[in-house]
Amino acid sequence: MASKTIHAIYNDDDLLLHAVKQVREARYHIGEVYTPFPVHGLDKAVGEAPTRLAITSFLYGITGLSVAVLMMNFMMVQDWPQDIGGKPSFSFLTNMPSFIPIMFELTVFFAAHLMVITFYMRSRLAPFKKAENPDPRTTDDMFLMEIDATNHNVEDLTKFLYDTGAAEIKLIDNK
Repeated sequence: MASKTIHAIYNDDDLLLHAVKQVREARYHIGEVYTPFPVHGLDKAVGEAPTRLAITSFLYGITGLSVAVLMMNFMMVQDWPQDIGGKPSFSFLTNMPSFIPIMFELTVFFAAHLMVITFYMRSRLAPFKKAENPDPRTTDDMFLMEIDATNHNVEDLTKFLYDTGAAEIKLIDNK
């Protein structure tokens, strides 16, 4: 059985956000929403689950802090202890105030770089990957809402979407 998808194109982000809420209230299934820039509140309006990226960022920061502590303990206390500024080098804790900038920098470094890698992997982005957006105007100034219309009356759904403020509607037959 062929599935049908409707692409409703909007020209304003507030109009799109209001239309998404109306479509969800009417119990239609929104497959995806393509926007040229992030729209505040759109993820909640579409019904996306909360992201766990903050948890991964915290874990990456803890990893960076651990690497910094282990690295400085090995280099400055165990492997090659030096008397810098009259500070004894036989204990990590006595030298920790001078190590705080390094610990902070490595925490931020690990969190930032590993978050970028996680973002690319999660988004399935890679260099030279072809764009998957269905309409090239969604990278410039238009907003597209993709709605599954397989089990719905297409004429009623089209009229409903025009009533929500859609500027253009296309029916896509996926065979």
